[in-house]
Parts: sequence; structure tokens; C-alpha cells
Amino acid sequence: MIKKIKYILFPLLLTILFLSTFLTTSFAAETSSITIYSPSCILMETSTGKILYEKNAHQVRYPASTTKIMTAILALENCELTDVATVSRNAIHSIPPDYVTCRIKEGEQLTVEQLLNVLLIPSANDAAIVLAEHISGSVSKFSDLMNEKAKEIGCKNTHFVNPNGIHNKNHTSTAYDLALMGQYAMKNDIFRKIVQKIKYTLPTTNKYSKEDRTFYTTNDLLIKNTSKSKSNYYYPNATGIKTGYTGEAGNCLVSSAKDNNMEVISVVLGADFTKEGLSEKFLDSITLLNYAFDHYAIQTLQEKNSILQEVEVASATKETKNLKVLVKDNIEALVDKTISVESLEPKISIDKLKAPISAGSTVGTISYTLNGKNYSSDLIAQDNVLPSNALSLLLRIGLIFVTLYLLYTLLIPKKKNKSKRHSSKKQKTSRHQKNGGKHLYTLMNNL
Repeated sequence: MIKKIKYILFPLLLTILFLSTFLTTSFAAETSSITIYSPSCILMETSTGKILYEKNAHQVRYPASTTKIMTAILALENCELTDVATVSRNAIHSIPPDYVTCRIKEGEQLTVEQLLNVLLIPSANDAAIVLAEHISGSVSKFSDLMNEKAKEIGCKNTHFVNPNGIHNKNHTSTAYDLALMGQYAMKNDIFRKIVQKIKYTLPTTNKYSKEDRTFYTTNDLLIKNTSKSKSNYYYPNATGIKTGYTGEAGNCLVSSAKDNNMEVISVVLGADFTKEGLSEKFLDSITLLNYAFDHYAIQTLQEKNSILQEVEVASATKETKNLKVLVKDNIEALVDKTISVESLEPKISIDKLKAPISAGSTVGTISYTLNGKNYSSDLIAQDNVLPSNALSLLLRIGLIFVTLYLLYTLLIPKKKNKSKRHSSKKQKTSRHQKNGGKHLYTLMNNL
């Protein structure tokens, strides 16, 4: 009997084990629609901060030159573009020989705008030192400022010790934190403009008389395939942002792209090259950006000044009692493309309304909740709403003013010449008072 049970149970267990493994693998393949080479990455929609995809996004790693995003943020917030900085000896000699520079000279004077361009386009490490010393006096003090700003932005696992990302075991960040930095920096129009450039030339200065220091972007997502340039990774919707590389960090890229009114940021850290020699940081970034635009869109749930509904207002005149309620602002939301906007049910709250109501005044709210985020707008009145007794009230007020005026003119005698007889004056005044009293009595009854 026991042997029979074994013969039945053993094949059954094998079948269950096989099916369980097969089903698990199939399910994982269905839910994971993209393949990422890099050990750490994140994809974020910028207007909402919603994370669309992530892989080890909070894993602490070396950020390399993506560090310069923070350096640029602090330069833009602490300097004028026309401010002039002087290149120190430290800025020249503290850069290891295998790191990128923009060939500036000790004692050379450059504007903050010029330094920002060479910082972000060719990723010049010497420019980062010049900016740090100009703002804080030293690299160490500037690093403290960087870390303070990182916390202010919301970074959780970032610690900077220099302004350029030259390798240091204590200089670390995460894909998530760098996405926050990118999101913050792209709100600045000057930063946004610089990181989209593919070329920049330093002008002549007090220490350099030629204009032969021309530099090109390290971000191949921005480079078109032309007769003069070739890129395997051009992405038409790319808007930035910053590459990075050290032997210890691997290849890093904080990229951004915009399609219609939706912009996203992707961060790839620790990338390498494929067997075919292709750059994983660009391949992964393109995969992430495509995933965002294929699956999500910013859609309008309600348009500004659109009529939401019509409500009847209590104590209003017949002509104005039916009030059209308008949506004050556009309501736009990040929506999964598989979801129909028309199927979304808003929460509408209308105040208890009573005349009078002024056109444009707030009469309620409308809100949508998607993926835990609230999208809302005030509701406003389209027109004025008058109280039903408005006309009679105005007439009563008018009669009161007329009565007061008559009272004033009738009861207060006009001045006469002293030569007129006092007795005649008294008689006239008496008659006026009597007649005035009668008029006042009649008017008050009419009221």
C-alpha cells in the first residue's frame, strides 16, 4: 500500500514542481516588459515625480560626473552669469591626468556662464573646481553646501566630497537621488538650455588669445547622424542631461526626453558595454525613455473654464438662479495609456450656495485620485447671481435717501437777510414745518 502511494505521489510532486516553476517564469516575463543591462536605474516623470520603473534605485553607487548637476545647481543659485571667477593653481593641478579638462590657465578669468557651459557640455573637471572655489572659497566648504542642497531636494543616500565626481570612496549617491537632482535642475531655464547644446567654444580671455577651445557634448542621445558626425544612439526627443564615467563607477547617464507635454528623466549607473561593443548606458536610457512614452501620457481630465454642471441657487432671481459652474484650472494627470480618461470618476464638492454670488468666486472643488496622487481644481461661478429681493431692496434704499433729502431741505430753513421781519420769518418757518411734517408722514406710509 505504501509503495503504491509513493508511485502516485512522486510523479504528482514532480508535476507540481514543474508547473510551479514554469508558471512563475512565464508570469515574470509578462510583467517585465523591458530588459536593462545596468545594475541600477530609475525612470521618473518630472511633473509628478512618479516612478515609472526602477531597478536597485536606492543602491549606493559612485556617481562620477553626474555629480556636476549639483555643482551647476549651486552655481546658478549663488551667482550671476556675468560674475567673473579666477582660475586657481588648485583648479589646474588637482585634476588627475586621465580626467577631462577644458584647458584653462592659472590666473585666467572666466564668467560663470562660460564655466557652466564647459562644466556641463564636455564635462570639464577643472571648471567644477573654479566654480566651487568661487562660491565657497574651498572644495571642502562647497561639498558641505552640496550635501545641504541634496537634503533640501529630498535626497536620502547622497554624500559628496568634491564638485566634479573624481573618484573618492566617500563620494556616493543613488539613481533615485540623481533623478531628484535632475528633476530639480531642469526647472531652471538656463540649465535646461545648456544641457541641450552639442557644442561650445570658449572665447578669448586675459590668459588665452585664441578661440580654438571648442568642445562637444558627451551625451550621444543629442547627436544626430550627419555627414560630419555619427551617433548610434541619437534620440530625437532628448533634452539632456549629463554623462559620467570612472573606472570604479562605470558608465553613468542622467538623461531626459520630452514628448508632447510629458517629460521624463532616466538614470543609469554602473553600465558597461555589450558583447557587440555597444554602450549599455545609452541602450538602457533609450529603452527606459521609450517605455515611458509607450505606456504613459499626460492627459487633460478637465479643461480650464469648461462648464462642469448647472446648479440652482436658493434665494436668487428667476433670471440668475440657474448658475453654470466652471472648472477654474486645467486638470492634467499622468495616465497609463490603457486607462480611458472618460472612465475616471471625479469627486465633486459644491458649496451650499445662496444668492448673492459674484462671477468668478469659488463655489466648490473637483478632484481625481490616480495612483495615490491627487489632481484637483477649484470650481467657480460663471455669472453673477442676484438675490430675489434685490430690486425691492434697491427701491427701499432709494426712497430712504429721498426722504432724508426732503427732510433736510424742508426742516432746515434757509437763511434770510437780517433786514426782513422776524415775525414773518417765524410764520414761514412754521408753515414749512407743518407741510414738511405732512410730506414726511405720507412718504413713510408709502415705504
